[in-house]
This record gives sequence, C-alpha cells and structure tokens, in this order.
Amino acid sequence: MKGIICEEIGKFVYREDLPEPQLQAGEAIVRIRRIGICGTDLHAYRGNQPYFTYPRVLGHELSGTIEQIGDNPEGLRVGDQVSVIPYLHCGECRACLSGKTNCCQKMRVFGVHLDGGMRERVALPVQNLLKTEGLTLDQAAMLEPLAIGAHAVRRSGLGAGDQVLVIGAGPIGLGVMAMARYAGAKVIGMDVNDERLDFCREWAQVEHTVSALREPKEQLSKLTDGNFLPYVIDSTGNISSMEGAFGLVGHGGTLTYVGLVKGTITFSDPDFHAREMTVQGSRNATREDFERVLDAIRDGYIDVGSYITHRSGFKDMIGQFENWLKPESEVIKALVELD
Repeated sequence: MKGIICEEIGKFVYREDLPEPQLQAGEAIVRIRRIGICGTDLHAYRGNQPYFTYPRVLGHELSGTIEQIGDNPEGLRVGDQVSVIPYLHCGECRACLSGKTNCCQKMRVFGVHLDGGMRERVALPVQNLLKTEGLTLDQAAMLEPLAIGAHAVRRSGLGAGDQVLVIGAGPIGLGVMAMARYAGAKVIGMDVNDERLDFCREWAQVEHTVSALREPKEQLSKLTDGNFLPYVIDSTGNISSMEGAFGLVGHGGTLTYVGLVKGTITFSDPDFHAREMTVQGSRNATREDFERVLDAIRDGYIDVGSYITHRSGFKDMIGQFENWLKPESEVIKALVELD
C-alpha cells in the first residue's frame, strides 16, 4: 500500500510497501481520497509540534469512501462517502460520559498521536465516520478544520445579532468567522496581514475588519462606541495576541481561546474582575460540530472551493510541502488528492 511517512523532522519518505489495514469489529476500512494539510502537519514537519514522535504518518483532515464494513448502528455501507472525525475518545472517562468527547482524558488524534491518513487505506471506528452524501470529496475533507471553528462559536455562547471579534485569519480563524456568521452574529475580523483581511471580507463576508498593526484598540473602540466586544475569539496561537485580547473584551464579556500556544498567558486580575469576564478554552470538536458544518455547506454559507488555495497529487506532495511553508506562497488551505 502506498503512503507518505514523516520519518524525522524535515523529511518525508514515499513508500509503496506499507501494510494493509485489517478490519476489526466496530471498524471500517476507508479508502482515502482527499487529505487537507493542517497547521499541525506543518508544525510536525518543522519539529515544533509538542509531544510528537517520529516516524509518523500524518493526515487528519480526511475524506474517502468505505471499502469494508460490517453491520453498524450508523447505517453505513460499502461505497458510502465519508468524512473522518479524527478524535479517538475512550468513551469511559468523565468528559466522555458528560458528552464532552472532545476533552477525553485519553484522547488520541488520528495523524498526531497515532498514524493517520497519508496512505491509501485506513481502519477507523465506525463512530468516527460521518456520511457526507451531497458533498464533494473536497468539501467532506474540510469538515474537520471548519468544525473546530464551529465548536469555538458554540463554546462562546454567542447567538443571532451578537457582535463578535475573531482574531486571526488563518484557516481556523476563517472557519470561526464563517460559522459565527452562520449563527447570525455580526463579525469583525482582525489580523496582521492586509491580504488576509481582504479575504475575510470576500470569503467570510465579515462586517468589518481591523488591522492588528494599526492601533486595533482604538479602531474597535470607535466601532463599538467605546463598549468593546461582548464576545472575542482568539485563533492565533500567539502569546502577544492572546494576552492583548483581554483588553478588547467588554464588561460582562467572554473571551474564548481556540488557538493553542505552548507557554504561559498572563493578565491583569483587576481588569479581569472589573469586567466579570469569562475566559475559556475551545478544544477540537464533537460530532455535533461536524454536522453543523455539513449543514452550513449544504446551505451554501461556506465556499470550500475558495478556501482551498493550493493542491497537489499524492506523490507530488513531498515536493510541494516546502513551498507551502513559505509565507509568500499565501496558502490558506492545501489539499492532497489521491486517485
């Protein structure tokens, strides 16, 4: 079986002798057709991904078709097109039993903690597959990154008519903006890159954009009559941005971190208490979030075609990957196609 292995930092190896997956009870064999390239994949390749071990088969933004499956409660059949929910939860810990499978104490992410989808076929639990009838393979592969945005929006608690600031216009931040707009919110997008801000207006159709490099607090004060924002979602994974976000939340407001940073975040306790702020994290996504994105795509709220800016064939990916790392390549989302 063909596959690509990240053998060590900065080195991919193409193989044609990988072992075929074996069908186990409660699982399905899925033929992989599309692989989205995530920030986690880029970090792993560069050696910046925490708690990562090599060699590793990357790939967790996946779509494909079922080749083998037994009787199952999901009603899935051979030939069904599916999207992969890559968060393998235990189902037994307190978080899982309370419905927060995205916070499983024994979480294993496909393509991160165990070998993922950069290969022709994989075995996965049936409960981690979502039928995507009516979607293209490209759209089905994009459910995962967009579901992270959907979860952040749901976690924030915002609703129709609410105003939200989304900081960071990378793939995750753009998904947050799109799903916030789908929820009926009035969205302000903020980033350091003017071209990304243009994309926010065109693709996510945000109401306003703010440059993080040109007195953002003053800009936001004018936009909100000095009240600032009831909801702020930071998707940057940047300490400076995440700490600065505290000053952009209005009294009684909520700050949600969907971006992750390996470090310590500090803030002014008097400011925090004066506003009675809520500060919370948003991790991964649940099946409910995947289904929410599926509905948004079917309803025409998300243009996946424009979200995907770069693509390659499977074997060609190794030669393209270094270019995708360069800022001048202006990658928003890269997609790998398997025949």
